[in-house]
Amino acid sequence: MINIEVTKGSSENNLSVLRRFQKRVQGAGLLPRVRSKRYHERVKSENVKRAKTLAYLKKKEVTTELIKLGKMQEVSKFTKRKR
Repeated sequence: MINIEVTKGSSENNLSVLRRFQKRVQGAGLLPRVRSKRYHERVKSENVKRAKTLAYLKKKEVTTELIKLGKMQEVSKFTKRKR
């Protein structure tokens, strides 16, 4: 982690302190690094993928059984839109 610190001089106004701080942040290259990581998602492990797939298959099996028993209505993915 990089900490950037700027102290205000006795005869320095707020705008120049802010400008110096922005220059140091830009020079350190923090913003491009943070922006590149913003939407980055970790790669899921094999165990997580396997568990998710097994849960999906089990849920699918349960719903098909309920549909066969008549306790649940089948929902179509593609329904006609009303215009």
